[in-house]
Amino acid sequence: MNYKNLICHRKPERSFFIKGHQFPVCARCTGFYTGLAVFLIYNQFYEIDYSINMLIISMLLLIPTTIDGFTQFLEFRESNNTLRFTTGLIGGIGLIIFLKIIIKWFLEIMTSL
Repeated sequence: MNYKNLICHRKPERSFFIKGHQFPVCARCTGFYTGLAVFLIYNQFYEIDYSINMLIISMLLLIPTTIDGFTQFLEFRESNNTLRFTTGLIGGIGLIIFLKIIIKWFLEIMTSL
């Protein structure tokens, strides 16, 4: 089994290249990982109130990625790498906020037991 495919499909036509070398992940995953990293760095310098409002915002940030991915998967249209990266970047930020909120709430519940 090719375990690399569990992380990303790595299709060349959906990936970025630098000097003829393909990125290790596709454009959308590159955006996701960039968004995750950018937000985590930002969060080191600025405090964020992980409230229900932030949970809603995080879910809204995941919508463009979902729409882009599903409309392409269902062959309604063909996306491009710039759009894949951009929606991945937005989705990565939404995903890390969502995960931080869920983990924070879970830990609060577990420590109150």
